[in-house]
Amino acid sequence: MARTTFASFDGARLSYRVEGEGRPVVMLHGFLANARFNWIEPGIANAITEAGFQAIMLDLRGHGRSQASEDPAAYPPDVLARDGEALRAHLNLQDYDLVGYSLGARTALRMLVRGARPRRCVLGGMGDSGILGSAARGAYFADAIENGEASQNPQAAKIIHDMIKRGNLNPKAMLNVLKAQVHTTQAELQRVDTPILVVSGADDNDNGSAEGLATRLRNARAERVPGNHLSEVQSPELVQAIVRFLTG
Repeated sequence: MARTTFASFDGARLSYRVEGEGRPVVMLHGFLANARFNWIEPGIANAITEAGFQAIMLDLRGHGRSQASEDPAAYPPDVLARDGEALRAHLNLQDYDLVGYSLGARTALRMLVRGARPRRCVLGGMGDSGILGSAARGAYFADAIENGEASQNPQAAKIIHDMIKRGNLNPKAMLNVLKAQVHTTQAELQRVDTPILVVSGADDNDNGSAEGLATRLRNARAERVPGNHLSEVQSPELVQAIVRFLTG
């Protein structure tokens, strides 16, 4: 597995891994995770490469081995989507697929809104309120990071802080990532015509309804797999759904 870095649109050094050969699949992980946690350890990258694809797994800005500055200026609006666009341009990808989970799914959709045109796109762990109400989701995480046990949901805050420690993440960088999120409107969703699979755990409504998001897009369908927002990436049914959609 090859790991390398590239300079994004603003010169930030971002890390990505490439595995396998075939049609490229750009894969964007979730908040407080990295390519290894979301794609490699659960076996998703391996299953995708065995199906004849090339997995290109970006560590989002602030995460994994990518640059994680504490300077708010390093996180302009829509920075993650712009990083995704920069990776596509860096690799000169013309015919590719796009897969995102949670924050990675929101980033993938922002890329589509901004003009990216993958052949197909998978939005994992995402629903309608996670897109149309992304500010509330961001505020929930910011409260947990900043206030810990004094936050509105101390139990969730503990899980979030454990994830920060596990990923060796910088809390200030994570807050900057949240502040860079850009709201997506219903009108913008309606302009996206890429074939999309919205796939989420049967017990995962953290980002709202997968079915509700699919109905708001022009060319999307929803599918449920076993699990909740944290466990569904371990579900064999999730990778089966992804591979089935990409090969269909």
